[in-house]
Amino acid sequence: MADHPDIEDGILDLWPTKIMARRPDGSESWNKELVRLVRELERDNKNLTTDYLAPDLFNMDHPAVNWLRDQVNGTVIEYLRLLGIDYPVNWQITGWPSVNRFGDYHDAHNHPWSYLSGTYYVKMPTTRETLRNRKDVRPGCITFYDPRGGVNMTAIKNDPYVDPEYTVLPEPGLMLLWPAFVNHFVHPNLSKETRISISFNIVLKWSDEYLPDQG
Repeated sequence: MADHPDIEDGILDLWPTKIMARRPDGSESWNKELVRLVRELERDNKNLTTDYLAPDLFNMDHPAVNWLRDQVNGTVIEYLRLLGIDYPVNWQITGWPSVNRFGDYHDAHNHPWSYLSGTYYVKMPTTRETLRNRKDVRPGCITFYDPRGGVNMTAIKNDPYVDPEYTVLPEPGLMLLWPAFVNHFVHPNLSKETRISISFNIVLKWSDEYLPDQG
């Protein structure tokens, strides 16, 4: 536990949840290759909606996967730098493609045994079916939930804690990275077009150097 007796006047930003967004260069052309690859994996009798953990994509030697692996590693390096982690950290990437067709979604969940989690968006629907449903549906979006359960209960208007969730409508070429403990929900796809993304975990190769100084 670290003490900070030198506190200064003003607002102290405690316990923030850091979520990183990045749009890698060259995504448009590589996304076409990734779509082809995912379609090939589907033809191998894999259901990439319900059996999405079957193929470990990042073990493949494929030009598009190699590009994506480099982008994930670069994003993690930048994330750690912005956090102020200035010592060597080793990790491995595990990842899988996810194909959501009309009505498909992923329940609220987190990713155990991982340090960071992320998603790269390959293909997003451009149309939406006309349905009689609630006006506040958010098809194809991803929502992140404040890990401090109930923190919004005493919040007042304009308080930064008033909203217990944060929702993003992804676009092709967007990469998101967040702490793996954060619960997130993928809203139903309400389009006849497929929604293709590649999710991944950053699993640390443990070292005692990661242990904080307990003083």
